Amino acid sequence: MTWVLASTSPRRKELLAQAGFSFTEFSFELVAPDIDETPKVNELAADYVCRLAIEKAQAGLALSAQLSQPKVLGSDTIVVFNGVILGKPVDPDDAKRMLTLLSGNTHEVMTAVALTDGKHTLNRLCRTQVSFCELSATDIDAYVASGEPMDKAGAYGIQALGGCFVKSITGSYSAVVGLPLVETRELLACMMQQT
Repeated sequence: MTWVLASTSPRRKELLAQAGFSFTEFSFELVAPDIDETPKVNELAADYVCRLAIEKAQAGLALSAQLSQPKVLGSDTIVVFNGVILGKPVDPDDAKRMLTLLSGNTHEVMTAVALTDGKHTLNRLCRTQVSFCELSATDIDAYVASGEPMDKAGAYGIQALGGCFVKSITGSYSAVVGLPLVETRELLACMMQQT
């Protein structure tokens, strides 16, 4: 049996290692699935993020055929503000637009995690409320100039510079980073029972 993480995110890699610390001789391989992340027409945010996590796990399984009994974990994180999904910014102006929306407001971060072995597919959805302090135009410009927002859903990373803007969270910090630890451990344990 081989655990596989269908992601090249250094944050998810670190969190999966953390989630599996108490499992005997826990280790995992990495694959980089490439899926279409376009939302479907009228697709709800929760359905969208769960679908992407499952599709990433399934695509990762297809890339893991050479491994012994692969069990592949996929995850996806989105930021939702007033019912609108804020993905990764397309350019610096888009990042500034998103950060302006989030300034002084509360948004929801949804992270879905899925685990498949080809016969069974398990998944969980974690929802976290994140409140931002008020951001000045100078704050936003400086943060966008750092480059950090450009590859992050909602144009910020809570685990780095963007954490300076987070006034409070209600829910899972690790899910906002990219992988909910409690839910991931549950999935790993459930999948071990399936074998």
